[in-house]
Amino acid sequence: MITGSELDAEATFRSTTNGRLAIDDFDGDRLREHCGVFGIFNHPDAAVITALGLHALQHRGQEAAGIVSFDGRRFHSERRLGLVGDHFSRESTIKRLPGHSAIGHVRYATTGETILRNVQPLFAELNTGGFAVGHNGNLTNAQSLRRELIEEGAIFQSTSDTEVVLHLVARSRKHRLIDRFIEALRMIEGAYSFVVLSNKKLIGARDPLGIRPLVIGELEGKHILASETCALDIIGARFVRDVENGEIVVISEGAIESIKPFPRQPMRPCIFEYIYFSRPDSVVHGRPVYEVRKAMGRELARERRIEADVVVPVPDSGVPAAIGYAQESGIPFELGIIRNHYVGRTFIQPTQSARDFGVRLKHSANRCVAAGKRVALIDDSIVRGTTSVKIVRMMREAGAREVHFLIASPPIAHPDYYGIDTPQKDKLLAATHSLEEMRRYIGSDTLAFLSIDGIYRAMGETGRDPRRPQFTDHCFTGDYPTQLTDLAGERVMAQLSLLAEVS
Repeated sequence: MITGSELDAEATFRSTTNGRLAIDDFDGDRLREHCGVFGIFNHPDAAVITALGLHALQHRGQEAAGIVSFDGRRFHSERRLGLVGDHFSRESTIKRLPGHSAIGHVRYATTGETILRNVQPLFAELNTGGFAVGHNGNLTNAQSLRRELIEEGAIFQSTSDTEVVLHLVARSRKHRLIDRFIEALRMIEGAYSFVVLSNKKLIGARDPLGIRPLVIGELEGKHILASETCALDIIGARFVRDVENGEIVVISEGAIESIKPFPRQPMRPCIFEYIYFSRPDSVVHGRPVYEVRKAMGRELARERRIEADVVVPVPDSGVPAAIGYAQESGIPFELGIIRNHYVGRTFIQPTQSARDFGVRLKHSANRCVAAGKRVALIDDSIVRGTTSVKIVRMMREAGAREVHFLIASPPIAHPDYYGIDTPQKDKLLAATHSLEEMRRYIGSDTLAFLSIDGIYRAMGETGRDPRRPQFTDHCFTGDYPTQLTDLAGERVMAQLSLLAEVS
């Protein structure tokens, strides 16, 4: 049930996000984060630790956050729109989350609107007891399953794909909760990391390809699940291991059980965890993200050496790659763009005429670095390209003699369906323009991207076999590793609509 205060908070959030022109003109041209999950079992400060873990995972989703705790008798839920610190740093909120076990979630919406009923963890009372679930990723057959469930009488409270799993568990005829959960996982497709809290257990699960990350930690002998290792570091927890692809871990009193119900497949984690999504101080599958990003910059310098006076990162995500490029090329690294960290997406509601100020609200050219210089700008990716246009123009207005734009990843030419909010293909600059057309559109003297082979070399994968990719790299290659049932259904419906119009 949504309380009056929750409704007021939702109304305020929606009123401040309607008309986000200048700020979102920048944010809308970036890859949006997935979500982040966290869980801890049998610790006296479960809610506090979960809130701290979510703080560390805030980069994975800034639209909403939630925590569900269990005190041995009752489940308690607090879900809010906005940042973790806006709500869960308050003692009054934490006091409403008593208990020794808790799970939490930070959200960026890739499926479902940003409204309170979509905020996770979702919770339901089943005949086996309480069931709370948080999900990172995207299910590519959720709409198909949703239609089937509704036809069979299911009543949905949200538009989130995660609720499909809740209904599948609820309708299962299996006796044990873990068996119900496994049965539900067998019916879904796509990418996922789940954390589940029941009356007696904390459960974690990863999709069969391991597209979405999930790690196990330990604090004072109590087990933790988290999307990234940085969430363990903030609370002083010890990293135990990654949850394997296709693995389910069941944490109960004094024990952790591993279940592997799916046929074994080679792991294909998402390449964008290394390029953009994970925090630089995280370690993903044994690879320090910061070092990998520097290696991508070094590979870019080997592939495309530019005659330049300074290497300038587009902050913050371009910084490690720019360091690597500068180290390899010998060109000095300089902070030629300064980021304002105190501007949020809802800071201002500008008119259409003020749209061009959007980049400057978050980024300003450092004139003393750019003036009269040949600048090598380093960024992690280009999506629509609209922000790149303004960054290049900003550097020229600061007096840069030449602006060379170098991207530490290949061109993004294909949309994502696994939890990254990418535009449709016709909105992706690399899908609709040649390299030279992209350069002219952006306005740079040079435009270059790191190759697919360069990415794999930076990851330590040499001798790449394109027939057997080691990572989920479909945004570059168009090689989608799972079925896209809902997408196929949309195509069929679109074709039927066209036929109806013709007839």
